[in-house]
Amino acid sequence: MKRIEIIYIGLFVLLTSLGMVSCTQDTYDDQEHVTEQMIDVRFSVDEISANRYQITTNSNKYVISNYWDLGDGTGFSTGGNSFELFLPDAGEYEIKHKVIAAGGIFSNEASSIVNVETSDPISGNLIRGGKFSSEDDIAEWTIGGTGAGNGTWNFNDGKANLTTPSWGGDGIYQAIQVEEGRSYQIDMYISSATGCSDTWFEVYCGYSDPETVSGDYNEGEKLLSINTWDGSGTTPFAGKFTNVGSSTETNGVFTAAAAGTVYLVIRGGGGDMKEGISIDNVEIRSVQ
Repeated sequence: MKRIEIIYIGLFVLLTSLGMVSCTQDTYDDQEHVTEQMIDVRFSVDEISANRYQITTNSNKYVISNYWDLGDGTGFSTGGNSFELFLPDAGEYEIKHKVIAAGGIFSNEASSIVNVETSDPISGNLIRGGKFSSEDDIAEWTIGGTGAGNGTWNFNDGKANLTTPSWGGDGIYQAIQVEEGRSYQIDMYISSATGCSDTWFEVYCGYSDPETVSGDYNEGEKLLSINTWDGSGTTPFAGKFTNVGSSTETNGVFTAAAAGTVYLVIRGGGGDMKEGISIDNVEIRSVQ
């Protein structure tokens, strides 16, 4: 979609220079004084098929930029005026829309509730309670996975925040079911308001129950990593783990060698975690 917009803008500039541009119903007199009341931010949501929806704004008149909150906990980001939305997980989603219009006008928000009845059988999230938004969510996790086990997990405002004493550590884990030969993408939203020093924060996925493992859990390869010695996590950060972490061999992809139960283990520690590292929206999804 972005590429189409760039091509259109370039064509618009070219045609303008040749005097070939004509007005459409979405154009307006650039001397017209635009007010917030003139901006229509309403939109429609039409179900295309299971878990897939077409989102379309009512009007593009006066609009410079569209901003969408897709109800997934990540807030507003820029988007187009018409797009297909895939919601693989069952639940209720509040879709929100606002715009910046001509003259730098910021609109009010419009919203619509979408109820997804069933998770997509392939792309649905295998993690339970990954949003940490309720006591039931938190109860899906077990604290452990490190030898030290002297950190503190605080569950507040839909996040799990880990802090540790100097050179301490702790983790959380959850069991999931996988199919032999299938690959799974692991990701989550990760943040630190302060950044850290001499700190690691890592993700593993293995067949051994962490309760039976002595010391730090490290079965299989390190799938995701914040590592201040590698240059990540030293300053405040926020974003998808796959985007803000240090480089790993698979960037969060786990391939199941056998069918059965595996354990997602998220653990961290270090010399000075400062205000700690927070995670939310933890996901494991099949990618094949």
